[in-house]
Amino acid sequence: MQQHTSAAPPVHGRRAASRLRTRLIRTGLAALLAVGGLATQQSLTAHAAENPYERGPAPTVSSIEASRGPYAVSQTSVSSLSVSGFGGGTIYYPTSTADGTFGAVAISPGYTAYQSSIAWLGPRLASQGFVVFTIDTNTTLDQPDSRGRQLLSALDYLTEKSSVRTRIDTSRLGVMGHSMGGGGTLEAAKSRPSLQAAIPLTGWNLDKTWPEVKTPTLVVGADGDTIAPVATHSEPFYQSLPGSLDKAYLELRGATHFTPNTSNTTIAKYSISWLKRFIDNDTRYEQFLCPLPSSSLTIAEYRGNCPHTS
Repeated sequence: MQQHTSAAPPVHGRRAASRLRTRLIRTGLAALLAVGGLATQQSLTAHAAENPYERGPAPTVSSIEASRGPYAVSQTSVSSLSVSGFGGGTIYYPTSTADGTFGAVAISPGYTAYQSSIAWLGPRLASQGFVVFTIDTNTTLDQPDSRGRQLLSALDYLTEKSSVRTRIDTSRLGVMGHSMGGGGTLEAAKSRPSLQAAIPLTGWNLDKTWPEVKTPTLVVGADGDTIAPVATHSEPFYQSLPGSLDKAYLELRGATHFTPNTSNTTIAKYSISWLKRFIDNDTRYEQFLCPLPSSSLTIAEYRGNCPHTS
């Protein structure tokens, strides 16, 4: 009987086979990486397409409580002689244009006050990625309805004639104001439903009911306010807003009517979150608004509807 033995393949044959296996593995890995990279790119593209208005890095508690955000800020003065419909003011804006356009906010001072009383909000909000216009009013005695019209005139100037108009997305605008400027904020939102956000700060207005407002509104009151007590101003303002509206009521603890006139971390934190969430449609900031913030050393009460739908 003849015995058969199997001989080992030549060394060069083994090397060729090894090289072939290596090429096949590399080809397979490359294909997998390509697919993975494509999927990642598609995910990023889809995310960007879902919200092209996001500006700045992902927020944290420390980033929204900081005195300055990620953007360097420039400012320019606007003389009352060069405008009509309001009293001039100061524009604060992100210096860089690398991220494209930004949303914009006009802010009105209160009764007998000038823009200097709300100036701290300018660089603080602008450094988070907004163009901010702190305005003077035609007279320091203007009433809320007049201040509302002036806020809208300021936004129109900002988007149509100002030196920074090309930096602004005209579809993403909001209003803020203190005291009678807060009452004017509600007037402006009532008159122009296309506004994306409104924040009255210890607002004053003889009109207590605002069922016509369609703009997401954060009402800020102060527990120690004796000029516009929350029981007769901020609370009825909030309660009268439509139930279907994205709205919130923040009552500051240990605060007075004039608390919004100086740098305040609680006001800044929730104003930034509200403006980002509704002007920029940036849901990364939803975490600071929903679930509703709890009472604390600086918050007497917080009410609102969650989750937000706008």
